[in-house]
Amino acid sequence: MEQQLGHPRRWQILGVLVFSLLAVVLDNTILNVALKTIADPVEGLGATQSQMEWAINSYTLVFAGLLFTFGVIGDRTGRKRMLLIGMVLFGLASLASAYSQDPGQLIVARAFMGVGGAAIMPATLAIISNVFPPQERGKAIGVWAGGVGIAVAIGPITGGLLIEHFWWGSVFLINLPIVLISMVLITMVVPESRDPKPSRLDPVGVLLSIVGLVAITYGIIRGGELATVASAEVLTPALLGVAVLIGFVWYERRIDHPAFDVTYFRDARFATAVGMIGIVFFAMMGAMFFLVFYLQIVLGFSPLQAGALMIPFAAAQIIFAPLSQQMTRRFGGKLAATVSMVIVAAALGSYALMDQNTSVLVIEIVFFVQGAAMANIMPPATTAIMESLPREKAGVGSAMSNTVRQIAGALGVALLGSLLSATYRDEIAPALTGLPDQLRHIAGESLTGTLNVAGGLGERGAALIAPAKQAFVDGMHITALVSAVIALLGALVALRWLPGKQVPAAPAERADHDKEPAVV
Repeated sequence: MEQQLGHPRRWQILGVLVFSLLAVVLDNTILNVALKTIADPVEGLGATQSQMEWAINSYTLVFAGLLFTFGVIGDRTGRKRMLLIGMVLFGLASLASAYSQDPGQLIVARAFMGVGGAAIMPATLAIISNVFPPQERGKAIGVWAGGVGIAVAIGPITGGLLIEHFWWGSVFLINLPIVLISMVLITMVVPESRDPKPSRLDPVGVLLSIVGLVAITYGIIRGGELATVASAEVLTPALLGVAVLIGFVWYERRIDHPAFDVTYFRDARFATAVGMIGIVFFAMMGAMFFLVFYLQIVLGFSPLQAGALMIPFAAAQIIFAPLSQQMTRRFGGKLAATVSMVIVAAALGSYALMDQNTSVLVIEIVFFVQGAAMANIMPPATTAIMESLPREKAGVGSAMSNTVRQIAGALGVALLGSLLSATYRDEIAPALTGLPDQLRHIAGESLTGTLNVAGGLGERGAALIAPAKQAFVDGMHITALVSAVIALLGALVALRWLPGKQVPAAPAERADHDKEPAVV
């Protein structure tokens, strides 16, 4: 009977789980605001653009690669235990990130944060499914998703406040009180649970996926550094990564306990929905990477002001996400998602029209429209994923879409960041011709690199600032247009393969459906 009624303290448990997830979500949005400061050689670590890309992607790739494995380990050994272990790892890695002495240490510490995040995320969803009855589970997951949205909203402004009053490491130290409070609450409130029939582990699959993705990402980022794709330093790791991922797909299709069941992608609806989520996050994460530098360096806003400027994007998602299911029911998933993808593409394309004189009001409107459109893409895509799988595989579908989202975001930062880097290098080169070779190399790497060199050259350096900002804006325009084209491809995918408006079931069909046993 309790299975149908749920755990008596289930709403308290949900509150603890949402709070526990706060650190994981908060950290990613906080880091974006801190990137410029981390790149500063005096106030930060003097990280290059490629090192900043790795600081984001080392976390994301490890998180995505271990998500399924830690979900299975939690099912075996206890989800509460896995949640506590994840919190400890995340807290210690946050401490290591805060006190990193160079970019390399930060990249490694961020990777360990990804290990902790991968242990936390699936455990929270599995516990929610365990303590809530089927009829309340959708509402509970909606509250969980809303908590994630709030964390996204407060991340940039929190990061701005911390950077304004403390040093860059404070954006990681903010995780520690959240982790400690969460561990106390988890111990007191959250019950232990296990899967009586857990899946088997797939260490080979996990290793192949991480090696393949890291190799491809390395090749892409290296291509941005060298401003060419023809170098062996670019082609060798990228082709190796592709070969390893092909081996990964081959291996996963032939074992009975795959970490990532690629056979689900035979279903066109599932593949389309997952692909749409991937395309959205590929374009969005790549755009967010260049927007941080545009707001803080080109337009001259402080980290706090830049964080505040991001609020309309997150606020729009909080406002429109709860309404998105109504839109899907009224117009159908195909129309809602296609129109929303076109709007996202238009918003990304509009960045190609922005320059050093663009008004704040225009930027805020674009952020809000983009956030509102994204809020109407994820629900129909998620619904399509869940409806294309057996109900007992709902957790797998959720984990797979989350994994693809993380991987696509990492590749978006790598590919679009590298495109920005290569374009900037070409555009700024004429202004650097009179500099010594060593300084010319450093100044040509990125906008922050040019400004750092300019700061040490006095009046001569001052002449580099205007060309540097213009070169960055030119690179941003090209990157924005590529992002927009990718989003338009997503719109075409949705238009072609997503299901249309659902026809209401006949009374007899609904009655038969209601008799189906609930899966808990």
